[in-house]
Amino acid sequence: MTRKRLESGIDQQVTRPTVTDSPSRNRPDIFPVNIQLNSVSDTRKSLVVTLDPSEVDAEHKAVVTEVGQQARIPGFRPGKAPAAMITKRFSKEIAEEFKQKIVSKAYRSAMDQQKLDVLNIVNVEPGEVKPGLSAAVTITVDVRPEFKLPDYVGLPTEIASTESTDAEVDSVIEGMRGERAEFKAADRPAAKGDYVKLSYEGRVDGQPISDLASDKQIYAKVPQTWEEVEGANDGVIPGLGKHLSGLKAGDKKDVGISFPADFAPVPALAGKDATYAIEVLEVRERSLPPLDEAFFKANQADNLDALKSSVRNNLKAQKEYQNRSEQRRQVTEVLASKVEFSVPDSLVENETQGVLRQFIEENMRRGVPQEQFEKDKKELFDNARKAATKRVKVQLLLAKIAEEEKLQVSEADIDNFIYREAMRTQQKPEKLVKALSADRDQLRAVQQSIIFDKAVDFLVSKAKVETIPPKA
Repeated sequence: MTRKRLESGIDQQVTRPTVTDSPSRNRPDIFPVNIQLNSVSDTRKSLVVTLDPSEVDAEHKAVVTEVGQQARIPGFRPGKAPAAMITKRFSKEIAEEFKQKIVSKAYRSAMDQQKLDVLNIVNVEPGEVKPGLSAAVTITVDVRPEFKLPDYVGLPTEIASTESTDAEVDSVIEGMRGERAEFKAADRPAAKGDYVKLSYEGRVDGQPISDLASDKQIYAKVPQTWEEVEGANDGVIPGLGKHLSGLKAGDKKDVGISFPADFAPVPALAGKDATYAIEVLEVRERSLPPLDEAFFKANQADNLDALKSSVRNNLKAQKEYQNRSEQRRQVTEVLASKVEFSVPDSLVENETQGVLRQFIEENMRRGVPQEQFEKDKKELFDNARKAATKRVKVQLLLAKIAEEEKLQVSEADIDNFIYREAMRTQQKPEKLVKALSADRDQLRAVQQSIIFDKAVDFLVSKAKVETIPPKA
């Protein structure tokens, strides 16, 4: 049962007359309500709310009256049918509405008396709800933990220098040249930086890898593919490019490959030593374009100095962005380390599911098979819960800072969110506006996310900054 439903009453049933409002909701509480508060933990409370028979009967009578005023019964004007007839004809609908009224009444009474800062309603046990009897409703809630905010102004942060060295600029320009490189056939042994067309077939302990990974033939047997010789990054087969230097077209060679112990793409190969029989089909050398007028023009520059200036500016912007992201991480970590308190289990559980979904989606895009997730299920869950606990703690701290600093969400903030989300998802802004307008929970989640961002930005704006000089 959601907090929204408890507070607003039961959803309307299509099988009975529509009730627009409850007179009992506006009636003053003239009957005694007994509330027993039990502490399950620092952040979880159990409330046993007991309504006496008089209050229960009053709620039941109010429901019957509401239904009777809306009911259409032949021979009777609206609101004039006998209560006994209404109760009999709409017994199921009245019973459901009656129980929900009692539960909602119990919740409101408990909140009015106990003044709890409820974050989540964990469970509701209505017990027996019948006219003429008292009703005991047990409501379990998670509440906002009590803690004192630590000093959050002047948190220490470290950033890197945004100045770029000549070597960094030259490296970027070489990368730009590499993107426009041509590859020409070379009648010579392969050297570092060349690309080799080759075929390969792998075995583990004499057994073809195609038997071990029938659905991943790219790791088993390929008639032709390209591999960079001694490239900075591995290709499909880890370390294969390091064995190609010195080979020329027509050469054949058996090479040994050791797969990492955590090789996720093919778990059957993880930690195994394999032998690949390779044949070089062609060698091509990379030919970089000259630093001439055509190259400068293609990169929106007039000459080499202008290109270097543009690259330097881009590098500075990238480093500033990286510094900002790093500062945001640092301030939240330092803040969380300054205070200890328990976090509500229900919030951690919800956040854990979000962390797990994000991790699985990212790894599925990388080609990690479903069976690997099942194998590592316990470890994944434990790590996700640990990360979720930390996130929830930071969120509670940020929420309190936002309250302390009176940070608010403006219409412009919502507009900016919609614009960014529309760009990210390639949707029309009008569609997102309609979705948010129809889903208050989603809108609240967006507002909360914006508040968290504002609180982090505030912390960064007030942080102490130390610039770390670049390494020589």
